[in-house]
Amino acid sequence: MGETPPWLALARPAQLPVPGRWRQWLIVGGRGSGKTRAGAEWVSAMAAGEPPFAETPAMRIGLVAETLADAREVMIDGESGLLSVTGYRRPVFEVSRRRLVFASGAVAQIFSSEDPDALRGYQFDLAWGDELAKWVHGEASFDNLQLALRLGRDPRAIFTTTPRPIPLLKRLMADPSTVTTHMRTVDNAGNLAPGFFAAMTERYGGTRLGRQELDGEILALREDALFDLARIERERCAVPENLGRIVVAVDPPASAHQRSDACGIVAAGRGPDGTIYILADHSRRRAKPHEWARAAIGLYRQWQADRIVAEVNQGGDMVEAVIRAVEPDTPFQAVRASRGKWLRAEPVAALYERGRVRHAGRFPELEDEMADFGPDGLSGGRSPDRLDALVWAVNALAGDGSGPRIREL
Repeated sequence: MGETPPWLALARPAQLPVPGRWRQWLIVGGRGSGKTRAGAEWVSAMAAGEPPFAETPAMRIGLVAETLADAREVMIDGESGLLSVTGYRRPVFEVSRRRLVFASGAVAQIFSSEDPDALRGYQFDLAWGDELAKWVHGEASFDNLQLALRLGRDPRAIFTTTPRPIPLLKRLMADPSTVTTHMRTVDNAGNLAPGFFAAMTERYGGTRLGRQELDGEILALREDALFDLARIERERCAVPENLGRIVVAVDPPASAHQRSDACGIVAAGRGPDGTIYILADHSRRRAKPHEWARAAIGLYRQWQADRIVAEVNQGGDMVEAVIRAVEPDTPFQAVRASRGKWLRAEPVAALYERGRVRHAGRFPELEDEMADFGPDGLSGGRSPDRLDALVWAVNALAGDGSGPRIREL
């Protein structure tokens, strides 16, 4: 009794609850910034009724993640999860009932954003939502969780997330009952693997993705961006069955030194109704020709694609030669750019606007380029290598799809 909780001595100020009256505490932070640890420590303290966080235990707790697997692997079993931070008060995880039972008798039930209706019928006095900006059915899951926060004198929720410019996150930040904390990856560098932050800064420094994933910034979309990221988010889907033609598109760099452009490598497939699905982004940075060729062939084999499509403006016949040196019998189509990047990308953007292209998964670095691509290219003068590969892939599939199909037996 009367002892200072260990977390108060270890935590950075940004990892501790904001004083005052609020209903939602939103922690927006970069990767590895310590936001998950902050969420787990606060929920653990609230479940124990531990001063100065709580006077009495919060007995009914909702835990919501993108998927049930994420709830277990990150929020419960993860290095910064609830089982790791509770020490001698370690709760019991009842796997079959998908719930955590604390020593105080408090019960934390886990939910997936894939199934918002699962929250119906439950009621809580505390909730933790992790990676809110990645929730599959974000609006419905958030609304159902809010309706369930109806127990006790002061029901509260914490949301921990890496930012994305989605309406739900912006609306939550604007809510007067929300307090928001921002964290940067560098703030937690002492608890990360040596060299991690330096490596991430070298790779992503100066990019929109770096500002979002490392600095925890919620970036405004370019007003003159060619692609509508909100539409891409709304129409995101799983990989469909019965894909027809599948291609792997390659946009090779001119060189492979330290400051070289990346080699764009994107796979896409055409559905029975003509919709084109972006399937994978295996682009490589600072890759030598044999390295990006192997990556392209690997993706070709993984998806049992029909052919590899590659731009040959930079390397001419060398591009095909490098591909065939790895896999001699690979069906190969050379394409040559005769117009600028913007003009090539405009018809593809029109297909997106008509709902003819969808993303079967999440491709953060590719989508970062799409959100940042305007008439003058990417901010900072970078080359949109991933986007170039996507444009070649979509163009290869946007015809009638009647070309020959070759699949491995």
